[in-house]
Amino acid sequence: MAPIPKMMKAVQIEKTGGVEVLQYKDCPVPSPKENELLIKNEYLGVNYIDTYFRTGLYPNPKPMILGREGSGTVAAQGAAVPASLAFADGDQVVYLGTSAYAEYTACPAEKVMKIPKAVSSSDACAALLQGLTALTLVEEAHKVQPGDWILVLAATGGVGGWLCQILRAKGAKTIGTVGSESKVDIAKEQGADVVVVDRPGQGDVLRTVKDCTDGQGVAAVFDGVGKDTFERSLECVARKGTVASFGNASGAVEPFLISKLSAKNAKVVRPTLFNYIFTRDEFENYSNALWTMMTEKQFSVRIHDIYPLENVAKAHTVRKALISSIAKVLAIFFVSDRQVTSLRMQR
Repeated sequence: MAPIPKMMKAVQIEKTGGVEVLQYKDCPVPSPKENELLIKNEYLGVNYIDTYFRTGLYPNPKPMILGREGSGTVAAQGAAVPASLAFADGDQVVYLGTSAYAEYTACPAEKVMKIPKAVSSSDACAALLQGLTALTLVEEAHKVQPGDWILVLAATGGVGGWLCQILRAKGAKTIGTVGSESKVDIAKEQGADVVVVDRPGQGDVLRTVKDCTDGQGVAAVFDGVGKDTFERSLECVARKGTVASFGNASGAVEPFLISKLSAKNAKVVRPTLFNYIFTRDEFENYSNALWTMMTEKQFSVRIHDIYPLENVAKAHTVRKALISSIAKVLAIFFVSDRQVTSLRMQR
C-alpha cells in the first residue's frame, strides 16, 4: 500500500445554500478511531439526500464534508476492529457512512462490506444506498406478499427502479407513476405491471389504482415524493394498508391529524434506511441479499454519469434534474477526462 498522506482533497460546506457553497479544498486526512476503517475512496454516490444537507433541509453541524456512500480500498484500520469482520489492508469495499466526498473516509467497520468479485466497484457504490433502501421498504416498512397490488411513485427514480425490480421478483403487482410518456417503457422494463403518467390535478393515478384493484386500493404506497403526493397516497391505500413515506423530493410532509387514518385503519410509516440496518447482522443480511440480486438474478444497475470530484457542483445539478431518473450519479477521484471517457464507454 502507498503511504497515507497528511492532506487530501475533499468537498466541504461551511454554510447551507446552492451548489455555490460546495468547496473543493485541501483537508486533513482523518485518522481511523477505534472500530473504524480508513477507506481510500474510488467512487462516491451522489444522492438526493446530499442536497438535503447542502440546502439545510436536514440540519447538520458545519463545516461538514458531504456524502453518504462510497467504494474503494481499505488503507488502514483503527484499534479494536473486530477480527470476525476479517478486513485486511487493500480489500475492495463499499460502505455507508458520512464524509464520503473526500479522497479518504474514516468509517465504522460495521458499516463496511467487502465487494464480491462478480460486482464492480462502481456498481457496488451505485447500488448500495438505493438498493438497500428498496429492500428494507418491501421487507420491513410493509412486508409485501405475492399478489399484492403496490403503488410506487417515481417508478423510474433511483429507489423506485429498485422497488419495481424487487416487487416483480416477489410476485407482487406494481403500479408505477412516471413524469412523462418517455419514461413509461423504462418503468415497464424495470418491472412495473401498470404505468401511469402522473399529471398534476388530473386524477389519473387514483383512477388507475381503483381500476386495477376493483376499487379496494393498494396494499402499500411507497412514496418518495413527499409533500405533493402524501394526501393522494392516503386516498390510494386500501383498508389496513400502509403508506411508506420515505422521501422529501417535493418537500417535507406537513403535519396532519392522526385521526385521518381511522377511516381505513391505515398505517403511515416514515422510515430511514439506517434504522433498518442498525446492527451488523441486519447490514450483512440485506447487503448479501442485494449482491445475490445483482449477480444471480441479474438486477440492473444504471449509472447516469461519472464526474471527477472537483466537478461535484455539476453532479449536484444533474442529481436534482434526475429526481425521477433511475440512473445513479457517481463521482470519481483524480482522473483525467480521457479516463472518465473510458469508464463511460465501458458501461
